[in-house]
Amino acid sequence: MSSKEILREVIAALDKARIPYMVVGSFASNLYGAGRATFDIDVVVSATPEQIRVLLSLLPTAKYYFDLDAALVACRGKDMFNILDMEGGWKVDIIFAKTAPYHQQAFQRRIAAEIEQVPLISATAEDTIVSKLEWAKIGESSRQIEDVAGILQVRGKSLDRPYIEKWVKEIGLSSEWDRARKLASLE
Repeated sequence: MSSKEILREVIAALDKARIPYMVVGSFASNLYGAGRATFDIDVVVSATPEQIRVLLSLLPTAKYYFDLDAALVACRGKDMFNILDMEGGWKVDIIFAKTAPYHQQAFQRRIAAEIEQVPLISATAEDTIVSKLEWAKIGESSRQIEDVAGILQVRGKSLDRPYIEKWVKEIGLSSEWDRARKLASLE
């Protein structure tokens, strides 16, 4: 299956299960910046165990692999679980919304968007930047910094820089932010 088909099916199931969500990660950065290939779709959700049961019941087990018990444990622990597309090798990471102030605000700021002609809800460009900087710090990943640089190059002056810099300072992401701006030739 193509990423478009996966997105369409997973987003439809999230909507039917009435689960608030936002697409994040590489799909969000591709929306706002320079695109790159990926086989992972990251989705942040705010869901109850019952909603997760409904979500997974809507996905055909002939196409998707998931572990209901692992999903419910992830739900209770505000962690993550995977849904695997057995035909095309796609992996959908379902990440439960964190309770830290930044993560709560990012979830409240999510916006309607369209990725690969699929209407959905996405993180904002600014929140995609902050989240990618956070992942870069946790995983020491240059790929995340490159994604941020791509968003900076494409979106430039349209970004809410004071918002980004507020969270960069509060979360302690200054060195990652400096690296991304340098890579984007903005220093």
